[in-house]
Amino acid sequence: MTTYGVVTFEGAEELDFVGPWEVFTVSAMVHSADTADRVVLIAETMDPVRCNKGLRVLPDATFTDHPVLDVVLVPGGMGTRQQVENTVLLDWLAAVSATATWATSVCTGSLLLRACGVAKDKRVATHWSFEDALQARGNITVVRDARWVRDGKVVTSQGVSAGIDMALWLIGQIDSPAHAKAVQRYIQYEPAPPYQAEV
Repeated sequence: MTTYGVVTFEGAEELDFVGPWEVFTVSAMVHSADTADRVVLIAETMDPVRCNKGLRVLPDATFTDHPVLDVVLVPGGMGTRQQVENTVLLDWLAAVSATATWATSVCTGSLLLRACGVAKDKRVATHWSFEDALQARGNITVVRDARWVRDGKVVTSQGVSAGIDMALWLIGQIDSPAHAKAVQRYIQYEPAPPYQAEV
């Protein structure tokens, strides 16, 4: 059983978390009935969250009442520029990442992983338009030529659709490449190049 915690906040980029959400929930569905994988949308409060392009979502849990997480995923979006000053979010993210098996981000979510210390001195990916700005903050190495990057338990991806690629790779590591390919086939996602989780 794997529990995925997908973080959201005001101004989060929709596909940054909805894309991986789809991968994680389809992964749970493709598993047999006795595998109780769970995906939980987590925010600071239970209030509706307005995302970057106007989609509003309802959290399942807050920073204080979510289940134990195996995977935490942080989206990007313009909201990260404000959230980088949110010590409640950053303290929670540092604490939950310390006990999770995987700490992941999509797009400028890597800014928050850096700010909370999780990505300090790590190799990371981010949206192409934010690479220079993130590198300039120091204590981080931005990789510019990879859809996603793994450095230990920290896995980060480039922007928006790249989060789907990263999520497929991640479930390939958690379960198997064959399982990830089954999920990819179900969602009819056909990236070029194809799924490469055997690396």
